[in-house]
Amino acid sequence: MYNRHSNLIGVIHFMRIHAIHKLYQHRLSQCTRPYLARGSRIERCTNCMLLPYLCICSLKKTVHSNSAFLLLMYDDEILKPSNTGRLIADLIPDTYAFIWSRTEPDQAMLALLNDPQWFPMVIFPAEYSTPERILSTYPGAAENQRPLFILLDASWAQAKKMFRKSPYLDKLPVVSFSPETLSRYLVRKAAKDNQLATAEVAGLALEFIGEKENAQVMDLLFETFKENYMLGKKRRQLPEQAMQYRLAEKLDKLPE
Repeated sequence: MYNRHSNLIGVIHFMRIHAIHKLYQHRLSQCTRPYLARGSRIERCTNCMLLPYLCICSLKKTVHSNSAFLLLMYDDEILKPSNTGRLIADLIPDTYAFIWSRTEPDQAMLALLNDPQWFPMVIFPAEYSTPERILSTYPGAAENQRPLFILLDASWAQAKKMFRKSPYLDKLPVVSFSPETLSRYLVRKAAKDNQLATAEVAGLALEFIGEKENAQVMDLLFETFKENYMLGKKRRQLPEQAMQYRLAEKLDKLPE
């Protein structure tokens, strides 16, 4: 049972190290000078990227899911403390992450896309695809395949470039969420159409295949990260009704 008064600092060493953590360390090792993203000078937990007193690593646990996620990340996107792609890997055991390259795509990524156990789908707005590629509903498992959602984790301009210039994605089906679906997310913040955080998109993807409870957990995890990130920017303490308490209660009820 989660104790809201427990000390979270120091427990991060026991959490699961996943694909995003490994890719972050790999990309960091390639930097020839310090990466100066907004907020990068602040001392943070190296796993959840929140300030130490707001660390949520002790809360995190994976869920049982039939889905997998492949995050294709634009160069330095993974170095940004505000990136929410790591939340997907925190929750979904089968999460893969690669740095995008126009001319030299990762061979392990290509092998994953060609693995017959997966049914790969690119999540992207329908207007940038051809109609025959769009999936309005999930067709269900065929030949024991599992859904593999491909997320282009980048700024909007970068994501459009990645979608256009990745020929290995050209023949894959595309999943696009309608404005009606997006509205219940956008009502919580000021944002332009289709500009959702990566973790929010993952929540919609889980709902798309019928994993509603997992979608709710993803949403709670994102809201917790967002709240704690903003509290850290203002150097404030957790409020009495903090989102992370709701997340902890939800996770406590999930089966092991």
